Amino acid sequence: MKTEDIEALVRPNIRQLCPYSTARDEFGGKLGVFLDANESPYPTGWNRYPDPRQKELKARIAPIKGVEPENIFLGNGSDEAIDLVFRVFCNPGVDNVVAISPSYGMYEVAADINDVAVRHVPLGEDFSLPVEDLLAACDARTKAIFLCSPNNPSGNAIPNETVFDILERFNGIVVVDEAYIDFCSVPSLLPAIWRYPNLIVLQTFSKARGMAALRLGLAFAQPYTIKLMSMVKYPYNINESTQRLALQALEKPIDKEVAEIVAQRIRLVHKFMKYTCIRRIFPSEANFILVKVDDADALYAHLIADGIIVRNRTKVPGCKDCLRITVGLPEENDKLLKSLKVYEEKSHIRR
Repeated sequence: MKTEDIEALVRPNIRQLCPYSTARDEFGGKLGVFLDANESPYPTGWNRYPDPRQKELKARIAPIKGVEPENIFLGNGSDEAIDLVFRVFCNPGVDNVVAISPSYGMYEVAADINDVAVRHVPLGEDFSLPVEDLLAACDARTKAIFLCSPNNPSGNAIPNETVFDILERFNGIVVVDEAYIDFCSVPSLLPAIWRYPNLIVLQTFSKARGMAALRLGLAFAQPYTIKLMSMVKYPYNINESTQRLALQALEKPIDKEVAEIVAQRIRLVHKFMKYTCIRRIFPSEANFILVKVDDADALYAHLIADGIIVRNRTKVPGCKDCLRITVGLPEENDKLLKSLKVYEEKSHIRR
């Protein structure tokens, strides 16, 4: 797909949109007296509007990610970027998108809010991606395909070559959600944005960087797509506190924490193998592990009673009797393992 082909996918009203222009958009220089935005003149530290384009933060992120600032969109969590894909490309009540199942639930929620149909393509029994089924689900009104890699809740990553195949055969937007990429052995697809104009890669500060409370998501794509998303977003979508704290966070390496989480993930997998209540452990490239157990509701209730909360995914299609367990600190993981042992002992007594 060529860059000029992307324009044909955009909703007509968005192509013609004249975006809101803030006072800070109209003048980007540095002056000492600000009488342009009807702000309070009294310095509280927060009396000025934040930079609506997040120029300083994008300039800091760009060399870390190996892209240019114009390839970056910053959103209020990745959810804002997901929502913008629908608002930019999908005509309500007319267009549709295709998503894998099971996967992150916000794709469907955003679709429902925007009155866009979602066509679900079930993953294989081992959560592998059926590419031909995925493409067969698309038609002339399919504007986007949503892929999560590593996938939530299954934890497995989609091979990059598989995504390239989809990008080359699908005449629409392909969104690859890489929220858990820092824990993954498969390389990020970020460098591929130069090759594929129809690729949008999502990442986040919430997972490996440990800043979920800030709500800062990232979207990477070619400049035209980023421009469209920036036109449609609300003017001051990233507040000043978030921008400042994110800049500080980027000064701190995360390699040590990531390595420890991966090591603990491997440790938990080995320990889980000893429990008969755990019937299957699905391979994970994320900071969580999906396990199939003998009775998800019973084990979930036991862990809750023990002060441990995991995610019960048994009602999600393809995840019957599955629990999704986040990798915690070593001492938290120890408590989990101890509780599992108690549950197993009680189960043996009942039998």
